[in-house]
Amino acid sequence: MNLRQLRYFVSVAEQKNFTRAARKLNIAQPALSIAIKKLETNIGLNLFDRNERQVHLTQEGQTLLPHAYRILRMVEDANTEMAELRGLQKGEVRVGVPGMLGSYFFPSILMGFKSKYPDLKLSVVEAGTQSIRQMLLDGELDIGVIHSQDVPAALDTTHLISSQMVAVTSADHPLAEQTSMSFQAFFDEELVMFKKGYFHREFIDRICASHKITPNLSFETNLLAMILNIVRHGFAITALLELVTQHEPGLIAIPFEEPVTLDISMAWRKHGYLSLADRAFIDFVQQNK
Repeated sequence: MNLRQLRYFVSVAEQKNFTRAARKLNIAQPALSIAIKKLETNIGLNLFDRNERQVHLTQEGQTLLPHAYRILRMVEDANTEMAELRGLQKGEVRVGVPGMLGSYFFPSILMGFKSKYPDLKLSVVEAGTQSIRQMLLDGELDIGVIHSQDVPAALDTTHLISSQMVAVTSADHPLAEQTSMSFQAFFDEELVMFKKGYFHREFIDRICASHKITPNLSFETNLLAMILNIVRHGFAITALLELVTQHEPGLIAIPFEEPVTLDISMAWRKHGYLSLADRAFIDFVQQNK
């Protein structure tokens, strides 16, 4: 097998359709079908179950797919490093950032980095920490900001910040005068929360499980601005990092009786290639956090 065949194989596996895969690869569909058939003949195994509408990986195809991803990532890393040695590219940093940190912690750092390195390209993706972890493992991101708990063994990390998680209400909410709040009192209220996959929601689900509490979830959204507006208007309360409430008027932060501190880290693939641009970004963040 060769790299071209592996790229074709991965594209068909992802698209589950030869026509869509050929369109994405910008080649003729018959040429793609011939290439895949040749790959199957060369290795002596059927990689796809074919029908008129979709194709699916066979067990042998499922076994090959992670190897194909790993080989193509290694080739991409090698090409990037060689290009840097030749001085043919200025560099790009692909960063994944959760919503709360992307809105309140990172803007000044990103602008400062861009001012120092104007020729480097920054591509910033906003997503939940679970999605960011997976995108790092899949090679879709170079660097990601994740919760420091349960970090996959394939990732390296460096500590970024620690911030307290607090209950958040509107200024005129009946609970706004309290100096602290129990978990039971919090979960008795109507709540607005991020959807599963964000460290904010991971915290909520973990507390519910440990205290055997069923939360009263009235709203779920991945939009931080919507969460803030719902809380401001008194329709629900939420839990956010304290650093958010320090920048938002009309919101009251109430610490939990059992203090909760979240540790946040920057992460990258342990055996992946970190470009000069990636290393410059990591160093800059560590110096300016």
